[in-house]
Amino acid sequence: MPATVPASGDGKITVLPTPGHDTTRKGATKTFTIEAEGGLGIDLTAYAGEVRSILSSDKGWEVADGIHFKALTTADLDQGSVPDVRITLASPDLTDELCAPLNTGGEVSCNRHGRAVINAKRWAIGVKYYDDLTLYRTYVINHEVGHGLWHQHAFCPGAGQKAPIMQQQTLGLQGCTAWPYPVTS
Repeated sequence: MPATVPASGDGKITVLPTPGHDTTRKGATKTFTIEAEGGLGIDLTAYAGEVRSILSSDKGWEVADGIHFKALTTADLDQGSVPDVRITLASPDLTDELCAPLNTGGEVSCNRHGRAVINAKRWAIGVKYYDDLTLYRTYVINHEVGHGLWHQHAFCPGAGQKAPIMQQQTLGLQGCTAWPYPVTS
């Protein structure tokens, strides 16, 4: 994994193959694609696998919201299917572009128009509030996908408590402890 990410990739977003299988959980179906900009120097197969694992977690949105994520294939897309959530790994510069008019300053991720834009810089190096990069990645996917499911920002409920997934943990914990999942138990 690179210690740094280029400010710009190639500007081309590609839908990645989604590894694994959808869960058998019941609930309203939410379709998704996993996408990435080229030229980031990041293992995109590993990225897609991590995203799939996060979406399938027993502590994730399927359990918290009683929904079921379904991966769309390129054949589905070719037939006109439109995903409910697009999870896109992008360079800091493309993140700024895709998130506008939100000012991400090349530093943070966002959700805009059904696209969870994951800043490749954060994916590669995390933030100081998370000692574990894998847990930070889990947080950023869950947080931005949460926006795509119409969840709004939340605040720390009290010192020492688990931070709500919709708290902007990338920017700080306000006394809470880092927590990367929608399910808190």
